[in-house]
Amino acid sequence: MKVSVCVPVYNHENFIAQMLEGALQQQTTFPFEIVIGDDASTDNTPDIIQTFADRHPDLIRAYLHPQNLGPAEPREFAGRNNVLFLLKACRGQYVALCEGDDYWTDPYKLQKQVEMLDANPDFSICHHNVEVIYEDGSESHFFNSPSQKAVSNIEDLLRDHWFMATASILYRNYFLQEDFAPWHAKAAAGDWALVLQLAARGEIAYLPEPMGVYRKHRGGLSNVQATTNAFFIQNRKEMFENVNEWLNFAYDSVVQQTVKKYAAQLREMKP
Repeated sequence: MKVSVCVPVYNHENFIAQMLEGALQQQTTFPFEIVIGDDASTDNTPDIIQTFADRHPDLIRAYLHPQNLGPAEPREFAGRNNVLFLLKACRGQYVALCEGDDYWTDPYKLQKQVEMLDANPDFSICHHNVEVIYEDGSESHFFNSPSQKAVSNIEDLLRDHWFMATASILYRNYFLQEDFAPWHAKAAAGDWALVLQLAARGEIAYLPEPMGVYRKHRGGLSNVQATTNAFFIQNRKEMFENVNEWLNFAYDSVVQQTVKKYAAQLREMKP
């Protein structure tokens, strides 16, 4: 299998059909699969997924969990176990990420990204621009600015610069044979944890074309993982400290600046 499309889902009945249609419209010269996991949604999401799976049994592997995989607490970790389960279930040489409330708009997205990584074996990730849209009607905009670098690396991430929409990421699937780093499960920001491990293995390519949509709405996890959340800020600080040790302090001066920034934010939050 060349590509696994990894789709974690929870209470996305208003969005999941659009997401799956965007994945199913992909035109590729290689086989791909859609690995989707519903984390015991309380709405109609599982029925919608099952309908698509019945229509496309050759493409869709659906895991409709009867009970939420958790953890229930802390809330910043919501959905974590479902995501980790799905990432390990992906059998492809590459994995493309797209949460159930986002979607792709370019039918050649996967083809373009795979060609980029196939041609550049020293790269571990390929991402692209997306449009950001808002439930409240705020004006949409692009995720990446025109100044986004064509090639990034782990130092950019360690400076606490997040420049990849999750729905844009395609990565080389090292985790077919290897386990995640021991600190991964302790990090509330699972996308950060995953990408840092990947960036430690290779550079990051960027395609400036907008090929998908990132949807901001009240049910999104970004509303919980916010800069006003002291638990999340503390967890982010600890993540960078753990990564620093995991990297044998190879980028210590860079990481220390990031850690100091979070420590200052925490001091400001204290009454």
